[in-house]
Amino acid sequence: MSSTSVAPLDASKLVIHKTTQPKEKLPNEELVFGRSFTDHMLTIQWNRKTGWAAPVIKPYGPLSLDPSACVFHYAFELFEGLKAYRDAKGQIRMFRPDKNMARMNKSASRICLPTFDSEELITLIGELLKLDRSFIPSERGYSLYIRPTMIGTTAGLGVHTPDDALLYVICSPVGPYYSTGFKAVRLEATDYAVRAWPGGVGDKKLGANYAPSIKPQLEAAERGYQQNLWLFGPEKHVTEVGTMNFFVAFKNADGTKELVTAPLDGMILEGVTRDSILALAREKLDKKEWTISERYCSIKEISDRSKKDEVIEAFGSGTAAVVSPVKEIGYKDEHIKIPLLPGEESGPLTKQIANWIAERQYGIVESDWSRVIKED
Repeated sequence: MSSTSVAPLDASKLVIHKTTQPKEKLPNEELVFGRSFTDHMLTIQWNRKTGWAAPVIKPYGPLSLDPSACVFHYAFELFEGLKAYRDAKGQIRMFRPDKNMARMNKSASRICLPTFDSEELITLIGELLKLDRSFIPSERGYSLYIRPTMIGTTAGLGVHTPDDALLYVICSPVGPYYSTGFKAVRLEATDYAVRAWPGGVGDKKLGANYAPSIKPQLEAAERGYQQNLWLFGPEKHVTEVGTMNFFVAFKNADGTKELVTAPLDGMILEGVTRDSILALAREKLDKKEWTISERYCSIKEISDRSKKDEVIEAFGSGTAAVVSPVKEIGYKDEHIKIPLLPGEESGPLTKQIANWIAERQYGIVESDWSRVIKED
């Protein structure tokens, strides 16, 4: 969608309009995921003929869109989710923003919305973070959730390529996804509904992927489960859990172990946390003891190996919760129990991985994954 004949996204053209009515900050213990927002938002208009307009940071507030805008009728919408953290020195750190920008561009290209220079948008988000720095919690376990979004805004009915778009970024201070610490969940293995399929858009972060998954989740909740474990195909391959990537750890008869997650074949979301877990596991786990596999496993494999005490633990991974431990999987009339540490809500590997990632998010362990925002 990008062209040399139109204006590229340019962070140097940023215009800032500061709020005259700053919001009252909530205490950390009152922060609920995605319910309160910072004072400002970043907005950037795009037009097919002229390209990207000057970026604007302005007070957080409603958008004004034509009722016939294509986002409302044909789902021209995509989003991302990443976080910023305060380290022990008070510095602002974004965690792997380059990965989110790359995925955002892939999503945009798939639904004919404009692409952009990733580093320019990262710079602009950095300026938004500096302006709203007082909203970024400093306590371990707390962060600022960043939601870049792009929508088609062309007015008029009829399915066609959008000529106008809006890219905007809003931020929400958040606490731990589980306020009481890890909380292991029960999953319903779901084959009566499908989250994604070959040749579809399951690997893109499009709003259209999410609404259809809510009804199966509500149905699972009526049966006592917190999330769906999505299955696919006649083999009942495990793909994802809810809106997260899924990991399961097995032990083999010879004492070796295997950490398994589904491959990136176009159906699975290219999770940034997923990628981080795989990299850390390959770096830190004993290679003589562990194999790290990107392969499909079936619900039958999990069931059969559970009966032989070969399932060690399982968890979901994503930006919001980082890792979400699993304690049980229901499939038809079977209840597959997943081991946890005695008296705790996770297995040892899940706990270790969560700590490895947090160390890099908060700058306890220096890493090129953690992008420090240079403040004025």
